[in-house]
Amino acid sequence: MNRGLPHLQPYPFERLERLLAGSRPKSTAPAISLGMGEPRDPTPVFIRQALTEHAHLMNRYPATAGTNALREAVAGWLARRYRLPTGTIDPGSQILPVNGTREALFALAQTIISGRRAAIAMPNPFYQIYEGAALLTGAEPIQILADPVNGMPDLDAVRSESVWNRIQIFYLTTPANPTGGIADREYFRRLLELSERYGFIVAADECYADIYPDGGEPPPGLIQACLESGRSGLENCIAFHSLSKRSSAPGLRSGFVVGDTGLIHAFLRYRTYQGCAMPLHVQEASRTAWTDDAHAAIARSAYTERLQAVIGILDDVLEETTMPHGGFYLWPRTPIPDTEFARGLWEEEHVMVLPGRFLSRGRDGVDPGANRIRMALVQDLETCVEAAQRIKRFVQASC
Repeated sequence: MNRGLPHLQPYPFERLERLLAGSRPKSTAPAISLGMGEPRDPTPVFIRQALTEHAHLMNRYPATAGTNALREAVAGWLARRYRLPTGTIDPGSQILPVNGTREALFALAQTIISGRRAAIAMPNPFYQIYEGAALLTGAEPIQILADPVNGMPDLDAVRSESVWNRIQIFYLTTPANPTGGIADREYFRRLLELSERYGFIVAADECYADIYPDGGEPPPGLIQACLESGRSGLENCIAFHSLSKRSSAPGLRSGFVVGDTGLIHAFLRYRTYQGCAMPLHVQEASRTAWTDDAHAAIARSAYTERLQAVIGILDDVLEETTMPHGGFYLWPRTPIPDTEFARGLWEEEHVMVLPGRFLSRGRDGVDPGANRIRMALVQDLETCVEAAQRIKRFVQASC
């Protein structure tokens, strides 16, 4: 057996299921789940049509590298989204389709990690795949507390040269899950300098890149930061993007990675053996999705409307219920322990939220998820408002 398996912690939603097991909701109102960050809006019709129109391609093996048409569509989106000069990204050598960012984030560690004392850095709180990827490669997961101001891993918290020297991958989520923070240009500049000094790979999980306050400035991305700093070869950098959130298509399992040519070549070689090529009809549907920006703008407006409505209801009863810089999560403080809050809310009001400590790790007596909850505003506006009203009633009555 893999030596890392016994060290894997239960997934957050497994822990949530255990927490709520045996509870009997007193409310007869329909259950509302704000727990999982799974978009509930219908996948746009044109994406579904492209999927069915190309279903006949299921009788062909796909190439792991993907089609030229898909990679070119992705390059076009990158140029539009990050205002890059045309031709900056080479679709043939710097882009690789993947079956969603989750499997790709995990597989990257399998491709890169070597040596007995390797370490992988990640935010705290964090997406648990990063920790699992570290443990199952034999690397030490190093959770870096998120800065309370920007929601990013505090680069000053790692003071030891020996620790920096052992880090081989630095996972970063921007916009962040669950804090909603973003890496600005100054943060990227510092991180890239550290990457150059210590030789680690920066792996930016940017699956929420198109979800930010409507009318606001789009958050910068890793590839954009590389080019602005003169790293035209995207050295030691790789970014992950997905259609799950942007296009309300989590079941499509479609995304891509973009980055350093050498990294992409190595990743392609690994994935060829792993056997995870994207089916051709999924590639065609993905190509149409990356070509269109209008549907992403509609989704962005809908999330902004939900966030504003819920914040307007809860900001006077839950501390730090504030508009995130990106993503569709709220990360407020709770007046009682987060697990107690989540179970009580389910029992009294039939609303599900995720306790913050299920997304974090305690270190030296500090747990950044304690006394917080994550609320995923993925339901329609009416349902989100109803959930917020129930949460407010619960707080006023029980806390």
